[in-house]
Amino acid sequence: MALYGRKILAAGRCVVSFWSTAIRTRQILIRLPSVIRRNWISVGISSGLCAVPFVQDRVSHEALIRRASSLVTDSANTFLSQTTLALVDSLTQYTKAVHTLISLHRRYVVNINRLNPADESAIWQVILNQREELLRYREDCKQFETKWMNAVNLTQLAAEAAFNAGADQASVTAQTNLQLAQTHVEQARQRSLEAEQELKDSKAEVSQRLQNTSPAVEGNEEEIPEAYLRED
Repeated sequence: MALYGRKILAAGRCVVSFWSTAIRTRQILIRLPSVIRRNWISVGISSGLCAVPFVQDRVSHEALIRRASSLVTDSANTFLSQTTLALVDSLTQYTKAVHTLISLHRRYVVNINRLNPADESAIWQVILNQREELLRYREDCKQFETKWMNAVNLTQLAAEAAFNAGADQASVTAQTNLQLAQTHVEQARQRSLEAEQELKDSKAEVSQRLQNTSPAVEGNEEEIPEAYLRED
């Protein structure tokens, strides 16, 4: 008997909730134009697939899909542009860091016997700092490479979707932007690969600290330029 009473109470609550929702919906519909009100009802019946009412009598589904696909390509183009800029910039900075390390190490090796212990220690510390910076740039390149590949895949899908929806101009724009992005990245990547080969040949990243094999001669030491002591 108690179970039956709880079922009756639950059913009553459902009826009250449904009736309250119906009253609020009716109040909203009264304030809407008749054409939009008719379409709002149809959208609500189909489980709320769209939160914004539209007028089916004036805009076709095909036109709405084309418009939506164009918006998707715009977003994909923005994502691709930002990730391309980040990746190219990180590759460029990485390439500069490689060349800086190679230059520092080369001068260190050439002048090792002309440096006093304090200068030699200071320059070696600069080399170690440059190696750490190189690793940071390398890690940045890997992270931005992953984001850029996601942007490339998204742009390809957006371009295909726009083409299938009949938004030909949006599809062409997305494909053009994709080709430009790939060209810029490939150029930056090629420069970084060439720099990495030079780094490998120079052994500047893996070499050990050298020791003076002869004492520095006073008055015959080569002056170390200030640029040599800078990381950049």
